[in-house]
Amino acid sequence: MAESNKTSPLFSARAQVRVAAGPDQVYAVVSDLPRSGEWSTECLGGRWVAGAPGTVGAVFQGENRRSEDVVAWAPVVRGDWTTESEVVAAEPGRAFRWAMRDSAGNAQDSVWAFELSPDGDGTTLVHHFRMGRATEGIRKIVSDLDDPAKQRFFAEWGEKVAGDLADTLQRLRIVIEKDA
Repeated sequence: MAESNKTSPLFSARAQVRVAAGPDQVYAVVSDLPRSGEWSTECLGGRWVAGAPGTVGAVFQGENRRSEDVVAWAPVVRGDWTTESEVVAAEPGRAFRWAMRDSAGNAQDSVWAFELSPDGDGTTLVHHFRMGRATEGIRKIVSDLDDPAKQRFFAEWGEKVAGDLADTLQRLRIVIEKDA
């Protein structure tokens, strides 16, 4: 969801699902970013390029693909592209978060996260995304848009991200429960 005042995040979305597996087992899967192609709506997987895999400070290079029909009118990246992200929290059985990096390798205020909590004999898995300030990519997308087009983009992109989180969790639940 796009927010207009300066104290709110630019985008913030959240989805949750109950998984029939314990928090440690769920964490082992969600923190294995090279496997993300098994459940992500855009990330095809990738590889760790720096640091110990899955630990704070480790850098992951993701391979991504976006179809032509995603917010089709806006100048977003389509087809295949790569991203780099840096792990900013790695708490086994509890939380795994990563921040998208800019072209200079700096972590941006754009964080994807999995939060886990015990739920009987399973786990409540929350997937959320928060972008406080516009990233390098978002600034490029909106740079030539007028104000109404910017508002339209923020609204449609926020809906896309919320849908992606929910879809990703459903796919992830299937992967984890199949392995359980």
